[in-house]
Amino acid sequence: MTMRRIVATASLGLWLAGLAATAQAQVVAFGASNVAGRGVSRVEAFPAQLEGILRAQGYAVAVTNAGVSGDGSRQMLARFDAAIPAGTRVVILDIGGGMWNDARLHVDYAVGVADFTTMKAKLRARAIAIVDLDTNRDMPPQFIQPDHIHLTAEGHRLLAERLAPQVIAALNETK
Repeated sequence: MTMRRIVATASLGLWLAGLAATAQAQVVAFGASNVAGRGVSRVEAFPAQLEGILRAQGYAVAVTNAGVSGDGSRQMLARFDAAIPAGTRVVILDIGGGMWNDARLHVDYAVGVADFTTMKAKLRARAIAIVDLDTNRDMPPQFIQPDHIHLTAEGHRLLAERLAPQVIAALNETK
């Protein structure tokens, strides 16, 4: 193979890799400790499991885990713009975790509601689809850790399975 052909082949490979990267949809799971995966490994947390489910169904998608344990709505709003990069198509918004932490942090309920309203308005202004999340809603008790707050690895798997159809619908809306 000539040097010219090697360079041309390498250039084509880089171009195709860049094309594939741009075709990948960005999903951000944004929230508190259940998003972060408190008590389980990063690969067991629902964002990683959701990415695997979506890829297995043929979706070229990256699911970013933007969860921070202990964050209430005030902290989430403060890091919101930096955590949601340009090109994001869907945000899974952990309202339940943020509001639970607000109560723990003695933040007035109305402040939390206003913070999440602001976050949703920012997402809509950027044409980003929103999937609301309350991780413990309708979660069988065997999928919750002994602290009665955080999900087990199996709970994260179940949540990822429950979220997949909603995220797929949101991805199809934002094409």
